[in-house]
This record gives sequence, C-alpha cells and structure tokens, in this order.
Amino acid sequence: MRGANATKTARARRLRREPTDAEKKLWYRIRARSLGGHKFVRQEPIGPYVADFVCREQRLVIEVDGGQHATDPRDTVRDRWLAEHRYRVLRFWNNDVSRNMDGVLETIALDLDASPD
Repeated sequence: MRGANATKTARARRLRREPTDAEKKLWYRIRARSLGGHKFVRQEPIGPYVADFVCREQRLVIEVDGGQHATDPRDTVRDRWLAEHRYRVLRFWNNDVSRNMDGVLETIALDLDASPD
C-alpha cells in the first residue's frame, strides 16, 4: 500500500489555510453535515488533483472557480479523469457563490438527492 503523496498533501494543507472568499462562504454552508446530512471535506487530494470540496460517500466533487478557469483546457482533462474514476463534478463561478448562494446550494442538494447511494 502506498502512502500519501507529501507534495500533494502539503499543497492541500496550504489551500485549506488560504481559501478564496467564495470557498469560505460555501464551506460555511456545507460543513458539519449541514446540507442534507452529507459530509464534505475541503481541499481533498484525489489522484493527481486537489478538489475544492468532496462528498466522498456520493463521489461528488464541487469546484469553485475564478475567471482564470473560463478557458483553461486543463479543467476538461481534470473533469474527464474524475469522471473515469466515478466522480461527478459540479463547477460554480465565484460570482455564483457570492451572489446566488441559495441557487448553488439547491443545485448541490438536487444532485445529491438524485445520485444513487
């Protein structure tokens, strides 16, 4: 059995210490099983990536992105890799989280309710 990748773990810890404003706001609303009893973790290493938020039981990844991701082809590659490993990915813009939190939470809750356990 392989151990944790020290570089990826250090990066995830740094990202946890330095969240964006949108990540802070969303984390406050989904932490501690406050969204339908589903447990989320933040800045979770998955394969070669670090996901913003993950509900492990439902294999749901939530990404909160800034404008730099609008045309980044690496996101397509990342989403494909996650899908091949049975993860679903929901992406939200920072503006969505800041200005439409209820809509973001509703989208997440609908996805969680629709997914098989």
